[in-house]
Amino acid sequence: MFFIDTIELQGLGNRSYLAGGRRAAVAVDPPRDIDQVLAAAVRRGVRITHVVETHVHNDYVTGGLELARVTGAAYLVPAGARVSFARMPVADGDTVALDDALELRAVATPGHTPHHTSYVLLERGRPVAAFTGGSLLIGTVGRPDLVEPRLTERLARAQHASAHRLAAELPDETTVLPTHGFGSFCSSAQAEGDTTTIGKEKSANAALTTDVDSFVARLLAGLDDIPAYYTHMGPANAAGPAPVDLTTPALADARQIADRLTAGEWVVDLRNRIAFAEGHVAGSFNFEAEGKIATYLAWLIPWGKPVTLLAESPEQLAAAQRELVRVGIDRPAAAATGAPQDWVPEGEDLVSFPRATFAALAERGTDGVVVLDVRRDSERAAGHIEKSVHIPIHQLHKRLGEVPEGTVWVHCAGGMRAAIAASLLHASGRDVVAVDDGFGSATAAGLTVVTG
Repeated sequence: MFFIDTIELQGLGNRSYLAGGRRAAVAVDPPRDIDQVLAAAVRRGVRITHVVETHVHNDYVTGGLELARVTGAAYLVPAGARVSFARMPVADGDTVALDDALELRAVATPGHTPHHTSYVLLERGRPVAAFTGGSLLIGTVGRPDLVEPRLTERLARAQHASAHRLAAELPDETTVLPTHGFGSFCSSAQAEGDTTTIGKEKSANAALTTDVDSFVARLLAGLDDIPAYYTHMGPANAAGPAPVDLTTPALADARQIADRLTAGEWVVDLRNRIAFAEGHVAGSFNFEAEGKIATYLAWLIPWGKPVTLLAESPEQLAAAQRELVRVGIDRPAAAATGAPQDWVPEGEDLVSFPRATFAALAERGTDGVVVLDVRRDSERAAGHIEKSVHIPIHQLHKRLGEVPEGTVWVHCAGGMRAAIAASLLHASGRDVVAVDDGFGSATAAGLTVVTG
């Protein structure tokens, strides 16, 4: 008998796994905050004897090295990966025994990276699951453009070949367990569904249903923006990440918060966008703790700039810290919890800006205001409000001067990114209205939506 536990990393859109038998287990692509992996092992009553990486990750800082150190597990990393720490290099075809009748076999599946390796879990020699990392995903594959632009087409072709190798060598009933594809920008598209098998992918995955030239052309045409912080993830993982410190940061009072703002540091309010719009510290930015805070804060903030976190509770602060260490923002410079009135010096007031819907924009009319679309290029091409200005959210903080004069009605696809953008604009002195609405409501409201 074997088990496989999934560890969800919803903020980053990834998954990690713990798999094993009665006594021993392997951790696959573990997150930097390894305590939840250790807790999963305790619940199962097993010892982690192996930790494996499918590749040197581009989208998050791994916990693999630290987990192996803490548990004494063997740390398996693809032999082709250039890393600066001791590990057990793994080559195609290598096998390791896990538990009674359980073993793990390495399968070279280049494409997401040149050295990418999948791991097949075998029970009594029969494949039962494949940990495919950034290779074969649910309905798609990992993107091939994160390593080196000159390698992109070659890696795209390798993705096609790797998918076909897995499909040819594994039984249809083999469970496919990818790391990416659940919101991660490492995926070339988002997963449709939650579970899959080799058999399902043979009939649904473009890598397995189209010829290589057509597949590569479609894959390359659909590649989206790369988060800026990805530049720092690969080197951090290759060097060997340090252990994390999730203790409470130094607490800042209202005057210290004001001083940090004056010094040009980032002060980030973690509350939901409704509460933020109703009243917040002037100059602070809104990145909702319940949203994709790790992705968007790490994408926008100048790398290494001190950040102070404002949270409504210690629990909200702790959750945000956990998300941020996964992308290399290790220690907030300071933090504060409680009510926003406590975050401004005596005698100073909170500031606010209005929220609205697309119906309200249609009723008001778009003449005399700036309609700012902060979605990505691919989203805008599928449909946008006529005469709207387009600056993707991840570029806005560097292009604030390009936003035309006037009150700015800012929107995205659902409201979260519009709230971030509104906070950036408001902090720079602009009059803003945050459109907190689904973009599908724009046409129904009577606004003219065009494509192209």
